[in-house]
This record gives sequence, C-alpha cells and structure tokens, in this order.
Amino acid sequence: MSRRLPRWAIALPVALALAGLSGCGSGEPAATPDAGSSSAAGGGAGEVTVFAAASLTGTFTELGKTFEAAHPGTTVRFNFGSSATLAQQIVQGAPADVFAAASPATMKTVTDASLAASPVTFVRNKLQIAVPKDNPAEVDELKDLTDAKVKVALCAEQVPCGAAAVKALDAAGLKVTPVTLEQDVKATLTKVELGEVDAALVYRTDVIASAGKVTGIEFPEADQAINDYPIATLAKAPAGDLAGQFVDLVLSQQGKDVLTKAGFEAP
Repeated sequence: MSRRLPRWAIALPVALALAGLSGCGSGEPAATPDAGSSSAAGGGAGEVTVFAAASLTGTFTELGKTFEAAHPGTTVRFNFGSSATLAQQIVQGAPADVFAAASPATMKTVTDASLAASPVTFVRNKLQIAVPKDNPAEVDELKDLTDAKVKVALCAEQVPCGAAAVKALDAAGLKVTPVTLEQDVKATLTKVELGEVDAALVYRTDVIASAGKVTGIEFPEADQAINDYPIATLAKAPAGDLAGQFVDLVLSQQGKDVLTKAGFEAP
C-alpha cells in the first residue's frame, strides 16, 4: 500500500533547490553558503551588496577584501556597471545595500524615488584621451578626435562618462562623430585596448588601471567636465548595518588612500 507524503516533506526539497539557485547570481565574489544573514551589526557574519560605477571596479574590489578581512564571515557582493543602469535597477527593486555612482545625476534617480538619503561625495574623476600604446592615429589633443580618419569610441551620453565627454567637447567647441557608443567606461576603454579604435574619452583612473595597455593624454577642457562620485546606503538595504560600515570604510582615510592611489581626486 502506498503512503501519501505530508506536504512539508514535498515542499522542503523544492525550497532547498530554489535556495540553491538563488545563490548563482553573476555578482562578485560568490556568496558563501552561510553568508545570508542581513542583521549583522558590529562585524558579524552576513552579506552586503554594493552597486558601484564600473570605474570603481579595481578600488572597490580591493576595499571589499579589506572589509571582509575586518568582518570575518561576511561577504561583499558587487554589481559593477553603468551608473545609469544601476540606478534604474535599484528603482525597479533590485536588492542592494549601497550605491556608489559616478555622477550626482544618476544618484538623483535613486534619491528622487526615496530609496536613498543624504548621499556623500567621496571622490572626483576627470577624463583623459586614451590611445593605443603605438598611437597609430598620432592623436595629441582633443581637436584630433574630430578628424574623420580617427576612429573614436565614446560612452553613451546617458551614462556619466558620456555626459562628461559631451560637456568637455562642448567646452572646446568641438564635434566628434564616434564609431561606437558604449554603455560604460570599461567597455569604452576595451575598444582601445583591443585596437578597435584609435582613441576614446575615458576616466583618468581607467587609464591608470589599464597597467600600461593604453596611453593617457590630458587635455585642458577635462577640468570643465569633472564628475563627482556620491555614495549612499539604500533605504531598503537588506543589510543596513553592514551597508553603513562599508560606506564608513570608503569614507575613511584608508579608503581615501586606496582611491587616490588609483587616480581619483579628493572632493
């Protein structure tokens, strides 16, 4: 005679399977199996999710490791990308604890939705012209990017690095027709690294982070298109205490040292 299983006996394996799938997201680093507590205070185990501009990838990854070392059992999960895209994800309900944007305008998308309060500007960044090491198009100044023979990559205008590029070009009274518009600064720089374009307007910090793969050329109009970077804990942060502690690390002298070493400027 067959026996009918109780409902909990059927539901439990399904719940466990779903829980396993939920840990397979694309953020980095991967969460540890016991890092799900969001009520950690004073350094307890948990997980904090940080949405950050692509240009912060290197510095925030380093600070994430520092944070994990100071908070045993805690995992910092990052989602790096275009600030505009990240802001929209947050507004649409993506679970996150901290947002670090590459412009006040993209942070405003989140604050206007009452999802963050009192953002703090923690660094500034400005543009350089990035060219391949051999500089085949012989680019020396911003005006050279107007030459139809020079293949140029820019960030899309709706993202902070693209808005900064537009501002710098307007300040110089120049019109540039890019061969590609990318959704974040890392993708724009990659076009130069791969030799697919002759030049791109990217942040100074990204040129430094390329570790010699490209050459950066400064230009005076960049001073008129400097981006402020605000950071804030999110109103619906699942790990509110850890979120505040991570922001404190970014704002600390230790955080400032990491950021300025990478080429960011103090606000």
